[in-house]
Amino acid sequence: MSESGPEAVAERGHEWPSLPGNELEREITDEAELRELLGEVNPRAANKDRAALHPRDREWIGLSPFVVMCTSDAAGTCDASPKGDPPGFVRVLDAHTIAVPERPGNRRADGYRNILVNPHVGLIFLIPGRNETLRINGSARLVRDAPYFDDMVVRGHRPILAVEVAIEQIFFHCAKAFLRSGLWQPEQWPDDTLPSAARLVKEVQSGVTESVEELERYYSPEAYEKKLYRG
Repeated sequence: MSESGPEAVAERGHEWPSLPGNELEREITDEAELRELLGEVNPRAANKDRAALHPRDREWIGLSPFVVMCTSDAAGTCDASPKGDPPGFVRVLDAHTIAVPERPGNRRADGYRNILVNPHVGLIFLIPGRNETLRINGSARLVRDAPYFDDMVVRGHRPILAVEVAIEQIFFHCAKAFLRSGLWQPEQWPDDTLPSAARLVKEVQSGVTESVEELERYYSPEAYEKKLYRG
């Protein structure tokens, strides 16, 4: 069986498949070619990033219940992890620092392992129904305890750890991607024909010995509800 995981991917590299029509592909290989294709940046977009939180940024973070945190290891292997809790779960420590609490998960710790060797992170803050997003890029560290953990208690549970992010760049993304995707428009959502999470795991993941019925119980909303803050 071939190895899997971030280390294995980094060692293997990637070989692009030889498919019919590949000889017609025109790869972009430098920034000048990319800029010629895309055109020049609108001055408003080029100058929109800041290095400190504006009061409106704080307000946005206070309304956001969902964040995607992106990291990479020393070899460039990337991870994008969703983080969610009641709105405002990400704490603003000062104008240049925020803290993202960790709750019980699958314990893979891909993103956290990345931060230990490469502190650079990118975060996207979403507010349900809003077509814009807030982006924060910065340098992160892992903290196992701090006085502000007491302010991050949810259902009686303190965070396991927190990711403190020193802000280097912050700006708002425009609404185009959300408008094109119709993300908040149920009438534009595709029919979900995929099997349940339990059946997906059974089909795609090797080495799973549990039956579908056992997996259905494990992935049921009732079971997940009990594990949201207890692990």
